[in-house]
Amino acid sequence: MYKNYIDGQWLDGASAHANVNPSDTTDIIGHYALADAAQAGQASAAAHAAAPRWAASTPQQRADALDKIGTELLARREELGLLLSREEGKTLPEGIGEVTRAGNIFKFFAGEALRQRGDKLASVRPGVEIEVTREPVGVVGIIAPWNFPMAIPAWKIAPALAYGNTVVFKPAELVPGCAWALAEIISRAGLPAGAFNLAMGRGSQVGQAMLDDRRIAGISFTGSVATGGRVAQAAAQRLAKVQLEMGGKNPMVVLNDADLEVAVECAVQSAFFSTGQRCTASSRLIVEEGIYARFVERMQERTAALRIGHALDTGTDIGPVASGDQLEQDLRYLAIGREEGARLVCGGEHVTRATPGFYLTPAIFADCSNDMRICREEIFGPVAAIIPARNYEHALELANDTEFGLASGICSTSLKHVQHFKRHAQAGMVMVNVPTAGVDYHVPFGGRKGSSLGPREQGTFAAEFYTTVKTAYVAG
Repeated sequence: MYKNYIDGQWLDGASAHANVNPSDTTDIIGHYALADAAQAGQASAAAHAAAPRWAASTPQQRADALDKIGTELLARREELGLLLSREEGKTLPEGIGEVTRAGNIFKFFAGEALRQRGDKLASVRPGVEIEVTREPVGVVGIIAPWNFPMAIPAWKIAPALAYGNTVVFKPAELVPGCAWALAEIISRAGLPAGAFNLAMGRGSQVGQAMLDDRRIAGISFTGSVATGGRVAQAAAQRLAKVQLEMGGKNPMVVLNDADLEVAVECAVQSAFFSTGQRCTASSRLIVEEGIYARFVERMQERTAALRIGHALDTGTDIGPVASGDQLEQDLRYLAIGREEGARLVCGGEHVTRATPGFYLTPAIFADCSNDMRICREEIFGPVAAIIPARNYEHALELANDTEFGLASGICSTSLKHVQHFKRHAQAGMVMVNVPTAGVDYHVPFGGRKGSSLGPREQGTFAAEFYTTVKTAYVAG
């Protein structure tokens, strides 16, 4: 039994549930405690009590703690990567890579703890000086998704602690193993009791209790658009600070002058790797008419060659879908695509392997129009829709014709079109001749429109959410 971590103690939950391997549903990773609303309140109370002490800690204390966490993550990357892949379904190289990224994130914010800056300015009034400083927000509630069970918690928890906040962390129910492993490492990093708390449980109980708790001054959430809207509404009602990362329907534009092999590789990696379960995945491939037929043919060949199998098997390119519910959602959208008249070029089959799991072959729909549901709604699986475009201007119009705005990509050798696209793509992140899925940890992450709300995540921009600005006037 893996327990919750609250106020420096490992505690049983109100109930528990089994953590199942999506590559082999007979493999139970462990049984994990589920907190209820009362235990979530206990975690908030502990974080609230610890907040003054952690806020008063020195930058060196915070840096040392975060560096210790990052060092252990990196030292155990293969062990923890195996756990991640076993639990979430990413291939083992992807799992190890994600743990490595999480370790690097903690290392980066260890440095940021020592680089907190302020300003000293002259006043317009004689004999007065002005100091502008940043202070921690207080207690931060972190609600993380299942698709990046190490990296996303890391890029939320690390800056929260670096800037002197205390944390209540609720992971997704689907991936408690990574959350527990990360919490266990944090528990030995030298933080005071209550500075970090793990409350595993259902969103309807633990998540809602966090949203309603006035001791939690800020909520950082990554998840669905529908849930994000409820988080924003709850935070607004009590004037809590909020940071939301939600959905995407990201376009990858391919122009006639693109290098075909570069474009196909970018599209395959963006749409299908990590089983397409990335908010930055390119699920809309917008292709100019002159290269359209060759692109569709080459995409079909490249996709058909992908090996779908157990996440831990050597040579697996695409692991299983993360859960039975997600598989059912993917299959529903595949049926919708057929009903809408899109041409299924390849894939879209629920297949069997040596072990029982949620295996789905990556699917390509061609001859799509941007008003189809498969081109409007986030599927969050290995399903890509190819949309023909008359020219660059039409492609840009299609790319921007979405309620989302997280990532937008273009494959082209035209400097003119690339420069124009970078300026006019309505997205928070633009990728040129590289996959849309795959971002660095030291630069801002986030989008526009229905994809994001509030300050950016990652890099130095994380300070905008995890700190509050104070201006002090001092008479000489």
